[in-house]
Amino acid sequence: MVFSVSSAELLKGVMNVSKAIPAKTTLPILENFLFVLGDGILTITASDQELTLRTTVGVDSSDSGSMAVPARQIIDLLKALPDQPIKIQTKGEGSFECIWNNGNSSLPYFPAGDYPEIKGVGEDAETVVFPAQSLADGIGGTIYATADDEMRPNMNGIFFDIDTESTTLVASDSHKLICYTTTDVQAAQPSSFILHKKPAAVLRSLLDRGEGDVQVQFDGANVVFTYGSTMMVCRLIVGKYPKYRDVIPQNNSNILRIDRVQLLNTVRRVSVCANKASNHVKFNLAPGQLEITAQDLGFALAAYEKLECDYSGDELAIGFKSSFLVEILSNMSCETLVMKFMDARRAALIIPSEEEASTEKICGILMPIMIS
Repeated sequence: MVFSVSSAELLKGVMNVSKAIPAKTTLPILENFLFVLGDGILTITASDQELTLRTTVGVDSSDSGSMAVPARQIIDLLKALPDQPIKIQTKGEGSFECIWNNGNSSLPYFPAGDYPEIKGVGEDAETVVFPAQSLADGIGGTIYATADDEMRPNMNGIFFDIDTESTTLVASDSHKLICYTTTDVQAAQPSSFILHKKPAAVLRSLLDRGEGDVQVQFDGANVVFTYGSTMMVCRLIVGKYPKYRDVIPQNNSNILRIDRVQLLNTVRRVSVCANKASNHVKFNLAPGQLEITAQDLGFALAAYEKLECDYSGDELAIGFKSSFLVEILSNMSCETLVMKFMDARRAALIIPSEEEASTEKICGILMPIMIS
């Protein structure tokens, strides 16, 4: 097995899939990249058996073959090399050479047959196509709201609710719920799956350019994302996602319209004096005015700030965990947002203003904290 390739191109290829190399594993072969050469294309695979990443790199070779190469050593070597043509060739049994302009190295390799078979999706898999930017925005705008719940693993990922007119990505940890809806993705029939947050984060990093389309194929067990020359295969979370639409408030009649950045900055300032355990801030709402307060009696800390706003409804005092509120406000891009309240005990709905509803795709609900 012999081929020549740009060191920078090979480094880019191995780095694209390196996130699937496990930090610890009982199967040592998974600490390697699988190299498969054929037709002038080098296919590079990395897997921890839950998540698999695969990409291709064009090489100069008429040869074919396969081997498993140590991931850490090949990455460190390629990072230390300036961009230049390199030649990789096997020599004897169990080792290969990497040859560059004025030097070479010898590294071990292992039989490709020892690498576990990667399972994809079945013949009954459904296929949808996401614009890469929409998928990246959807994951980035919802992943922070996923849970870490061993008792309810279905809450530890992003729910893809694919319909005939739109697709909604949903995440919730029971305290907050975030929905990202796009009309860019439609299907012939409704379908859905739950993607664990770890592969979702890896996928988001692969979509940093946000160009082109992502093909998504999924069945009841696995999902395959194909983006350019890179493919990601991962297991899905098996389970039923809660009926999230049923918990979105529909009749909250107390309505606050306010500049998003102004509210975000105020919450950040006031929460400096909040109790570190609860991160609790209190909203006192009255027509035309919002007062936000926080205090930590144990350390004699307190802060308040008054804001002019457009508020219509009953006078209301309601508490929130500031860190949750900051996360939601930070992940919205609208200039003016609307918060709708029913009372101090029920969830607040956070949506973009009516003027920006067509361009801002994220909405959320946030459970209040009881206040004294």
